[in-house]
Amino acid sequence: MTEVVGGFSISIDQIDGYQFRVDFHKESLAPMIVDEPPPLGNETGPTPTKLLASSVASCLCASLLFCAGKVRVGVKNIHAEVKVQTVRNDRKRLRIGRIEVAITPQVEEAERARARRCLELFEEFCTVTQSVRDGIDIDVSVEGFDDQSEASPAA
Repeated sequence: MTEVVGGFSISIDQIDGYQFRVDFHKESLAPMIVDEPPPLGNETGPTPTKLLASSVASCLCASLLFCAGKVRVGVKNIHAEVKVQTVRNDRKRLRIGRIEVAITPQVEEAERARARRCLELFEEFCTVTQSVRDGIDIDVSVEGFDDQSEASPAA
């Protein structure tokens, strides 16, 4: 059985068309605009797909940085390039088919041998990447579409 150790909530409100405001419910975090590209939206913010890709990559970078700190390896900078492949499934629905993340940390030559241990470990501790790889249970409800008082009686 899985042990729940924490959680959080956010809220999303439509601004106009496919543009939404994401509120993280923290004073220190400004709301963020999410939008689809044309022809649906105006691309005034990142798409949900780009947010997922950035979440995977930034979590991987943070996990690598954390591991490097644990083995006392100084990392001056971490850069990541992310490529996302969008595919259509057998029902012709768009899906993310693949995410490639290429991470380039700046590590002194003398510390690289100690840093190699992190290459074996850091992915396992990346919450987002492992959750996406393993699949996430998502329960969805839509309120207001099932008002029984407006439903037509059964024949």
